Amino acid sequence: MTVPSYRFTWFDWLCLWYPPGWLILFNRHWQHYKADPEGWNWLEYGLFLIPGGFYLALAIRWLRLGERAPHPQKIEPDPNYQRLFQEEILAPIVKHYFRGTLTQLENLPTEGPLIVAMNHTGMCFPWDFVGLGLLLSQQRGWFVQPLAHPIFFDHPWLVWWLPQGWAQVLGGVRAERQSFEAAIADKTILLYAPEGWRGLAKGWQQRYQLAAFDPSFIRLSLRYQVPILPVVCMGSEYLHPLTFNVKRLALWFKLPMFPISPLILPFLLFPSMGVWAMRTRLNYQIQPLWKPWEQDRADGEVEREDGEKLPRHTKTYRMAEELRSHLQGTINHLKNALV
Repeated sequence: MTVPSYRFTWFDWLCLWYPPGWLILFNRHWQHYKADPEGWNWLEYGLFLIPGGFYLALAIRWLRLGERAPHPQKIEPDPNYQRLFQEEILAPIVKHYFRGTLTQLENLPTEGPLIVAMNHTGMCFPWDFVGLGLLLSQQRGWFVQPLAHPIFFDHPWLVWWLPQGWAQVLGGVRAERQSFEAAIADKTILLYAPEGWRGLAKGWQQRYQLAAFDPSFIRLSLRYQVPILPVVCMGSEYLHPLTFNVKRLALWFKLPMFPISPLILPFLLFPSMGVWAMRTRLNYQIQPLWKPWEQDRADGEVEREDGEKLPRHTKTYRMAEELRSHLQGTINHLKNALV
């Protein structure tokens, strides 16, 4: 049976412009297309919208499920649902709220596979990644798969926020070596943050500064000869401004980061705002396509001053640092142009 398209009601428009309601939009859209008997219900959604109501909604749902967490489900990626979620939920948010734009389209290839490598920051839900995935899909019709921290798949807190299997259905690839390598071998369009969590958690004081790049994506690019498409995102620093990371609290809560900012009180009163971010303008600048194996052949065997050959892992670290330096220069130029 064909499911009719998701249509916004007055309640959905309220949720779109009321920060605690974004989590409701995500879950309601899922429940329109997917069976979710253990998900949130209307009473609990209404409680999201009042101060402290989320905690009562959480208690009600916990009791409703028999004093347990939602059961895990094994779900496969669903390109069709990703398209529907992008068109019906993400497109209005990225276009009207984050005002996302994709520039230098002459550098965008017509087909994959690709490793799309982008600077990553914001200390919040990864809207810079989500926005780029949407815009690339709109331009090329690609099924873009982001490499995501395991927290988005099975953290005991997030199983209460988002539907079971949500990250997998939308194409998320676990940021683990085996999953990463399998995705590259399958010739996917993979969205990747070379800085990893170091970039997301670096905080307001280090905005516009790239953290060290993990060279694993260059090793896989060389092994499978998958090109790298560098992208610079400007504006993501303001997704959660004036924020710093409290590492001790992050360790205590078993989280990769624990952001503290002037928004901490609203977040405590409305925990459903966890998928929300401040309004900003996300501008993505596509850089020229890079094929590291061509540079590797051109460089040949690089020697140190003592005549010894550089080992392979040293060469990939050097290549990663060269890319980081290039993107940092681009960010500095764009930042200065904004001043």
